[in-house]
Amino acid sequence: MLQTMLFLIWVGLILAALWLYYHQVYSRFSKHGIKHFKPLPILGNMARLMFRIDLFTESIERNYYAFPGERFIGKYDFVHPTVMIRDIELAKKIGIKDFEHFLDHRIFLNEKTDAFFGRSLISLKGNDWKDMRSTLSPAFTSSKMRFMVPFMVDVGNQMIETLNKKIAESGVGYLDVDSKDLATRYANDVIASCAFGLKVDSHTDQNNEFYLKGKGLTKITFKQLIKMFGFMFVPKIMEKLKIGLFSKSHANYFKNVVQYAMNDREENRVVRPDLIHLLMEAKKGKLSHDKEMATADAGFSTAEESAVGKREVNKVWSDNDLIAQAILFFVAGFETVSSAMAFTLHELTINPEVQEKLAEEIRENDRKTGGKFDFDSIQNMAYMDMVVSEALRLWPPAVGLDRKCIKDYNLGKPNSESKEDFIIREGEGIEIPVWAFHRDPNYFPDPQKFDPERFSEENKHNIKPYTYMPFGIGPRNCIGSRFALCEVKVMLYQLLRDMELVPYEKTCIPSELDRQSVNLMIKGGHWMRLRIRQ
Repeated sequence: MLQTMLFLIWVGLILAALWLYYHQVYSRFSKHGIKHFKPLPILGNMARLMFRIDLFTESIERNYYAFPGERFIGKYDFVHPTVMIRDIELAKKIGIKDFEHFLDHRIFLNEKTDAFFGRSLISLKGNDWKDMRSTLSPAFTSSKMRFMVPFMVDVGNQMIETLNKKIAESGVGYLDVDSKDLATRYANDVIASCAFGLKVDSHTDQNNEFYLKGKGLTKITFKQLIKMFGFMFVPKIMEKLKIGLFSKSHANYFKNVVQYAMNDREENRVVRPDLIHLLMEAKKGKLSHDKEMATADAGFSTAEESAVGKREVNKVWSDNDLIAQAILFFVAGFETVSSAMAFTLHELTINPEVQEKLAEEIRENDRKTGGKFDFDSIQNMAYMDMVVSEALRLWPPAVGLDRKCIKDYNLGKPNSESKEDFIIREGEGIEIPVWAFHRDPNYFPDPQKFDPERFSEENKHNIKPYTYMPFGIGPRNCIGSRFALCEVKVMLYQLLRDMELVPYEKTCIPSELDRQSVNLMIKGGHWMRLRIRQ
């Protein structure tokens, strides 16, 4: 009897302690008058995502539109308080002016949990990140991209050759393809060439090792999603159990590819103007900033480099540090860029008038240049830039931006009626809802419509600054925006010059996101019909 009573007392004490803990955690916003949805114990506001009731995009919209008039609102990522920014000027201050307060991403990977992704640019923190950003930024200027366009063109040529052959063999004069698959294979081959110095043809040899390893590395499964939640909720336990987010075999494959390429070039004095070469130059301290860096861009969407990236730094990096950046470059190029391409192709398929106008601009450029094109001719195509800019507005590859507060910061009052300022504390998170800003009718009228004219010379001045951020904001923006934009434009140029994109019964109209996929994808696939353009 006594043992039972003691057991019940202990259970009662534990429950009381848990209640007090969660009451304290989940009162962070309510006691300061910050609007938020009611959290659940342990799960916070993550239940609808955990149980796949909401897509990530729906979760962003649900929070963004729930509390109109608020400059910022609260949410709980499990037990972690996170502030969602609804005010554009505040987003600008956080991302740019007061950047030093929000220097880091809320990335829970580190070199102990993942030797490579933990040392990649996206995961690095503080001065390590600043030094790596400064080291790498000269590799992604427009002058460096010029040398990579011929590699992209070669990959596009082999894609078009394969498509022409398949259409000829079809016997019906057309080919039905999933543009996400087409774009992923193209992006894979571009990265193989531009980053690793390899020649791969994933359209002909569909199951080549480089493509299959890349697909395995970048596909976000439900199991990985659970791991991500684990890193957010119990990072110390994940670290102690040595649970990594990515497959070690896939990561090691690319590590070996990069290491072999670097050793081979060092021994045989091979020089090829690709990412491996630039990383090797960075290691030697020979990668420097060029004068055009401050002025040249790759279109309206280009993320400009900040003073952080333009610093001179004399830090010695290990081979593993540089390999980590090459692997990150592959992941971004394989999934993020291919996603941008696939959604652009989808919109061109279901908007034939836009497609025809772009095809005419391509034909006009061909007439001027005799069929040749390079970095400069691609950048001078105004309508091409309008189309790509609008696709990135409607379907941004990164639907939200995250930052971690590294020193207490005054966010001001949450609304006009509030009596007190809110101080976000060190270690708490910030979320900037790119998806919601891009689709807010206050900033982009008729936001669901695919309308490249928003970005015309006559109209683009109407776009409120910092409502459009497909490659992020401030010093921690996407370092590879020039490369990504150039790659998308080269692919569109080559494909639309030779092919007409036609919708058919499998094409998803109107567009709807796939609820079964963790990645951003069209329901049923990005299907289109290709015909040889007359």
